[in-house]
Amino acid sequence: MTDQQEIWRPFKELSPEEQQLFLERVGEPQREYEPIHPGSGTNWRNIGRKIWAPFVAVGAFLLKFGAIFFKLNFVVVALSMIVSIGGYTLLWGWQFGLGFVLLIFCHEMGHVLEAKRQGLPVTAPLFIPFLGAMITMKEMPHNAWREAQVALAGPLVGSLAAAGCWAIGWYTDSNFWRALAFAGFFINLFNLIPLVPLDGGRAAAALHPLVWALGLAALVGLAFYRPNPFLVLILFLGGLEVSRRWRTRHDAAMQAYYHVKPGQRVAVAVVYLGLAAALVLGMAATQVPH
Repeated sequence: MTDQQEIWRPFKELSPEEQQLFLERVGEPQREYEPIHPGSGTNWRNIGRKIWAPFVAVGAFLLKFGAIFFKLNFVVVALSMIVSIGGYTLLWGWQFGLGFVLLIFCHEMGHVLEAKRQGLPVTAPLFIPFLGAMITMKEMPHNAWREAQVALAGPLVGSLAAAGCWAIGWYTDSNFWRALAFAGFFINLFNLIPLVPLDGGRAAAALHPLVWALGLAALVGLAFYRPNPFLVLILFLGGLEVSRRWRTRHDAAMQAYYHVKPGQRVAVAVVYLGLAAALVLGMAATQVPH
């Protein structure tokens, strides 16, 4: 029992007149607690809303778009992207790694969109750390002209994405965005080497088979100048594919496949060479001095 309680214990035994006199001499009893104010304490309802709000939003998003994502094997794509981002993060940090993977994603989505425009069944991009990404077409285009369109759509969209990074770098005067643009221009230019399975090799199918020989020679020289296991792998796969296509060049089905109208051949050449030149200029403009 506290001192205050001890003083006030006999208070009830006094008469009203004595209580009034006592209060005048001693004063009102002091409170030993803080009054409860409305709204004080923890608002568990608001906290609950904040915790569940993101889950509700994600759930609503999946209900609306989940069918599309799962149709494109979204989980597999997302996991392969995360692994690739982790790999590139070890080299360049997470920000550049994320940007680099997104540039590759834009490149691959160019292929996907053009393939779907042609009505071809195609998988979503599958990312392979340090090797880029790939899509798989369950059905080849009807002819070399359409194959070239699918092939060039990737570098075209990828180059536009890199140009967007360049624009941001110019506007913000940021070397980070310039370096990211340079990397985007480079990977799209590399893919234009005229050797299957690179995009340039598939575009060259609409030009002339001898272009593959030029691409093979260029890649051999690059492999000797800058030895790299990735280049050796491309050479191996490209050599096998060129050999297969060369052996079957006299088949009636293959001759029909490679029959390309002169106007279509010119269009492929203009887009191919023009894009290659633009990418070289883009790399020169975005090169960040060390």
